[in-house]
Amino acid sequence: MKHVVVIGGGVVGLTTAWALAERGHQVTLVEREPELASGASRANGGQLSYRYVSPLADQGVPLKALRWLFDPDGPLRFKPELRWHQWAWMLDFLRACRGPVNRRTTARLLELGAFSQRAFGELRQQAGLDGGISLRAPGKLVVYRKPQEFRRVAERLRAQPGGPERALSHDECVALEPALAFGDTQFAGGIFTTGEAVADCHAVCLQLAARLRRHGNFRGFIAAEARSFRRDAAGRAQALRGAGGEEIGADAFVLAAGLHSRGLGKSVGLNLPIYPLKGYSLTAPIGPGHRPPEVSVTDFERKVLYARIGEQLRVAAMVDLVGDDVRIDPGRIASLKRAVHAMFPQAADYARASEWAGLRPATPSGAPILGATPVGNLWLNVGHGALGFTFSFGSARILAELISGGDSPIALDGLRLAAP
Repeated sequence: MKHVVVIGGGVVGLTTAWALAERGHQVTLVEREPELASGASRANGGQLSYRYVSPLADQGVPLKALRWLFDPDGPLRFKPELRWHQWAWMLDFLRACRGPVNRRTTARLLELGAFSQRAFGELRQQAGLDGGISLRAPGKLVVYRKPQEFRRVAERLRAQPGGPERALSHDECVALEPALAFGDTQFAGGIFTTGEAVADCHAVCLQLAARLRRHGNFRGFIAAEARSFRRDAAGRAQALRGAGGEEIGADAFVLAAGLHSRGLGKSVGLNLPIYPLKGYSLTAPIGPGHRPPEVSVTDFERKVLYARIGEQLRVAAMVDLVGDDVRIDPGRIASLKRAVHAMFPQAADYARASEWAGLRPATPSGAPILGATPVGNLWLNVGHGALGFTFSFGSARILAELISGGDSPIALDGLRLAAP
């Protein structure tokens, strides 16, 4: 078996390291931050949305985006950069905003989501993850403010019966989730999907890291800022170079470092089409007198999600295209607070809410990039966007099978690195 270096200590890197160790490989994990899971895995929405996977790029989104930009509480912000990469990404995003492209991508992501759901169940048993990860499967309710938007989605569901989704009227939504009755947000109806889950992504990462430390095939964590690869005469990656000039050799390498993967890929001639989509969250404690939602709820028009994770309410939203800026914008946090006070005013102690902002590495199409690269022993597990938690378990298994010389458990059409 091989010695594999996984670069990235978030949920994607940790699940990849575990899957490789379970397949018998010797594994080392490199993380540049002092703490594991301190980036996009730290306080994300906690969604395990195996069915709610339709990417942002879709027909009609460009016109919606123009309206969002002029809405102070809209889900989108845009700050132009003097960098070609931002504009190239946006051009590719606009090309992907077509119905047929969205449907093909959604079909592939549904398959990946279903596989990831099974893979997570197996990992929980293998690693012995306990109740500290706050895993629940209450289902997901997407509420629609605009009657015409709700009717369009409901009619599409009626034309395709038999799935886990069902359309609910306003009153049926309140009956399903009584906490909605305390808010003043007006909505026409909702789509409820059974089986969708929530969990504490950060807790999953920390538990998995603890299990990895005890795994017989795990060589350990290395705290280092990876800068580039040194290649051999045949063009294969021979060693990973750190900021201090140190080198880590291995038989194979996996890029799972989120946005940092782009710079590392560039060092060996790879142009990875990933760009940061900045998101925000609030995490508020739930006390005895509060009335939080038990179902995971998403406001479709505002793109705000609400999820109970243990004894906390997580409120997450925003798609800000502002570059590598991780600073917390007080205006965006204020917008989140207005949203949660309107939707669930009695759900948690918002005066004690903690604030977070993170950068989610996304491709223009919304599909992650998995598998081989032209550099023979360098592999990719990047670009999951807002669904990194959901897809991490399946993506890790796919990488472990490919690196072991096997076939992917699912088709990878639309999920591979495109030829230059």
